[in-house]
Parts: sequence; C-alpha cells; structure tokens
Amino acid sequence: MAQVASLDVGVVAIGRNEGSRLVDCLTSVRSATANIVYVDSGSTDSSVATAEKIGARVVKLDLTRPFTAARARNEGFATLITLRPNIRFVQFIDGDCSLAHLWIEKALAFMEQRTDVAIVCGRRRERDPTASIYNRLIDDEWNTPIGDAAACGGDALVRTAAFETVGGFRPGLMAGEEPELCLRLREHGWKIWRLNEEMTQHDAAMHTFSQWWMRSVRSGYGFAEVSRLHRASPHVTWGREIARALVWAGFLPLFIVVGALIHPIALLLVLAYPLHVVRLAIRRGPTSSKNWWYAILSIAAKFAELQGIVKFYWRNWRQQEFKLIEYKKL
Repeated sequence: MAQVASLDVGVVAIGRNEGSRLVDCLTSVRSATANIVYVDSGSTDSSVATAEKIGARVVKLDLTRPFTAARARNEGFATLITLRPNIRFVQFIDGDCSLAHLWIEKALAFMEQRTDVAIVCGRRRERDPTASIYNRLIDDEWNTPIGDAAACGGDALVRTAAFETVGGFRPGLMAGEEPELCLRLREHGWKIWRLNEEMTQHDAAMHTFSQWWMRSVRSGYGFAEVSRLHRASPHVTWGREIARALVWAGFLPLFIVVGALIHPIALLLVLAYPLHVVRLAIRRGPTSSKNWWYAILSIAAKFAELQGIVKFYWRNWRQQEFKLIEYKKL
C-alpha cells in the first residue's frame, strides 16, 4: 500500500514562519510519498531552507498579490501536477500540522472504493489541548461527525479530477475556502466524507483571549463572504451562523438599549445572556468546567463574528482590498 500511495499521491503543505512545526509536518508526510510541494507565504525564518533540505519542492508566493491560504493551495497544486501529471490524489496539509501514521494509506483505500467521494478527511487533533482552554475547545471543534459531511478543513485528501473539475479553491477568499470548495463539489454531485481515523495533529498555539477573538472575527468574515457568494445555492451556507450573530450581538443589544430608554424593565433582557450560557452548559454536561467555558465563549463569539460580518460588508461596499485577519503570532 505504501508503494501505491507513493505513486498516486502528492502532498501540498502551506505555511509561514512555522519553525519546528514545519519540520514535523514535512517529515511526517515523507513516509507516504516523496511528491511534496511546500508553499511559503513570505517566511522570515528558515522555513524555505528547511523545506528544501527535507526534499520538498518550494513555491514562494508573489507577495505583491494578496495572500490567502486558498491561493497558496492552488499554486501548490498546480506545481505538483506540473511535476507529477499522473497523480490522482493530493493531500493538503497546513504547515502547523503533522500527518498521522498510515492516514494516507487508509484514505486512499477508501477513495479507491468510493469513486463518488471527492474529499476525505479524518480526525484532526490539537497537539497540546491542555495548554489553554482555547486549545481544548478547538480540539472539540475538530471532532466532526463521521460519514457524509458538508465540508472539510484545511487538512484533507482530495481527488485530483474532482478538484480540477470545479477549478480548485476560490483564490480570493480570505476565510472559509474549504467549505466553499466543498459546496461547489457537492453541487456537482460529489460527496465529502469524514472517516473515523486519525489524520493530523494541529498546533493552534492559542493562549490569549485576543487570539481567540480574532479567530472568531475571521470566521464571521468567512460566513459573510461565502454566504454572499452562494446565496442562491440550495446548500446551507452559514445562514444560521450569521442569523445567530445578528440576533445575539446585534438586534438584542440594540433592543435592550432602545427599550431601556423607554422603560427600565427592558434591561431585564440582559438576563438572556447568562440564561443562554446555562442552557448551553447543561446541554453539554454541567459538571465539566470546559463546557461552561464553551458556553461563555460561544456567546462572546457572536460579537466577534458580527464584527467580521460587518467588516466584510464594509470593505465590500468601500471596494477596499482585504487584509488578512490573523490570530497566530508569526
């Protein structure tokens, strides 16, 4: 199986200033294939030299054009196919992730059986979930349902033919590029699948509230942009997420403020927030402190997401060039 994987699969890794994490990433994929492309987006550390030393073909993005992960993956894919035109599958992986042993072999076996599946992904885990409450919650976020899925994340094995059919990632998207790709694939009749297998370890390295806030802002931006692009699609495109952000972070606070000017009893509506926190925590299990943190941060996230939604529409209205919303310290 390892020989088949080596012939049929290539890897596209993307990153910037990942340091030792990039070493772990590229070393982990070499056991499956030597067909590796690393796309660097302006690293100021030794990432490029490290990737070349490990044996990856390096693509340096033209930084005079706006950088997006979608564009980086597309350029990596194009380079890989130029080097190895017969590759049938591509494993995309972020440079802060390492690949689980035998993941590609297991994913390949599944894809050979299920020719209707365009993308297969597995369990992404946080490398150090106990480092912060944010890491723990992100680790839970990666634990998506098994089977037929609506979308994948940044790490996934992709069928080359399907990827090319829809034109790859939409390069101008700053966030939400993976679900947007999956949506177009599903519109073309393809399926996205989540296996009950270990796939990657991720290093979120999230230790502060400000990092978590900016990640949520970026999510809101992605919700708005992808939903606007596919507002006519029959597939769900984050409409619920946008509605929740508008209600909890927009309409309800406005109603409280305006209502309080008419009668102070309107201030009682503030209790909706702690009551919702209690409801969310009870639903997940009130005996766990993690679930209480989840409930609190879920409410707070609506305000950050609304900020991202407003940011997208403001920039779109002003026809401004977008700037990356980043949460990691690079």
